[in-house]
Amino acid sequence: MTGPFAAAMLLGAAALSLAACDDRGQKQTAAPRAAATPAKTKLGGSFTLVDQNGVRVTEKQLLGKPSLVFFGFTFCPEVCPTTLSHMTRWLKELGPDGDKINIFYVTVDPERDTPKQLKTYLTSFDSRIRGLSGTKAQIAEITKNYNVYYKRVPLANGDYVMDHSTMVYMMNGQGRYVGPIGYNEPDDHVMPLLRDLIAGRPPKSRKPDPRTAIERSAT
Repeated sequence: MTGPFAAAMLLGAAALSLAACDDRGQKQTAAPRAAATPAKTKLGGSFTLVDQNGVRVTEKQLLGKPSLVFFGFTFCPEVCPTTLSHMTRWLKELGPDGDKINIFYVTVDPERDTPKQLKTYLTSFDSRIRGLSGTKAQIAEITKNYNVYYKRVPLANGDYVMDHSTMVYMMNGQGRYVGPIGYNEPDDHVMPLLRDLIAGRPPKSRKPDPRTAIERSAT
């Protein structure tokens, strides 16, 4: 996907996808960062990570069938468990077609999110969701390729949380980015997108749901 439409869609996606948790656990949009995020007509690229079972995963696993790629961390108080719960529901609603799509949950906190930690965490969600981790350098590479914002935020008690982008990346069976799913986007918006993605149909032009553009709920 190239041209003005793709650039506009990516810029809009960046504007709705950035969220942060402050030291009281309050999630806030990061509008200044959205403005600073460059529009890119191509997202994705090569990576080498390992899943929760220690199996090596590369960009080649995105080929052959479509994928959803989501970035987060297992100590995330709201955005990640909410999105993973939604993904679990989407897979159930898709029925047999749920086996025709990959879902990857990529950590932005590799220090704590080892394969063992990811495996324990993901038992609460659909077993088809694969958690991916790696070294700091490997995570830096994939987040750069996907234009993902993330930042470690120290807390007063000596612990830390991670600010991170909240959107889900839709990738087609050729490993190409085709569009975003916004945080907390309603199922009646998401399910047609997923069915089109599985069928290999291009995403329809649409305006982001205003409910996903600004999120200030507690996390």
